Amino acid sequence: MYLLLPLLVMLASWAVSSRFKSKFKLYTETLSASGLSGKEIAEKMLHDHGIFDVNVVTVDTMLGDHYNPVNKTVNLSSEVYYGRTVAACAVAAHECGHAVQHARAYAWLNIRSSLVPFVSLTGNYISWIILAGILTIGIFPYLLLFGILLFALTTLFSFITLPVEMDASRRGLAWLESSRLSSGNELNMAKDALYWAGMTYVVAALGSLATLIYYINTFLRRS
Repeated sequence: MYLLLPLLVMLASWAVSSRFKSKFKLYTETLSASGLSGKEIAEKMLHDHGIFDVNVVTVDTMLGDHYNPVNKTVNLSSEVYYGRTVAACAVAAHECGHAVQHARAYAWLNIRSSLVPFVSLTGNYISWIILAGILTIGIFPYLLLFGILLFALTTLFSFITLPVEMDASRRGLAWLESSRLSSGNELNMAKDALYWAGMTYVVAALGSLATLIYYINTFLRRS
């Protein structure tokens, strides 16, 4: 049962990822009626929300779009930055949604940001700590427990990420609609694109939870 759960989540993750990629391929081939690039969409959304201290820049990483609250930059992949498609508009608006969250001191974003340094620091070592804990459980049983506690915090981080991502999409879509840059079928496509992007975070959180349950069960059986 405990081995089956991670496998089921893995299959769900594959299915969602495949759906997400197919949707974005379709919407990156569909031109937006506004004719604006992702960069122009981002700058207009920021200015409409009274935000003038955030820069919109391009990054080389495909699907590496993100908002950096440390240096206040909306980072868009070249496909989004220069793109004039439904997908480019949706992604640009979503990332600016994070900038609006930051400007409005959105609680979930503040909590997530406070955990980022810890998750970044421990992320590369947790798997090794847990592996060492499993191998030496007869001698150092609390090493595995320590690894599980660290992993539990990363699982918590995954779940805290969910409201942050969903709210950013909500803000972005609401602005696209109110600004009349997207409407009708185009707005529905933008919603669909961001829905499947959001689902990748959902299955990632569930996958982390399933793995955590597996580690806890391993500790209880072997200790």
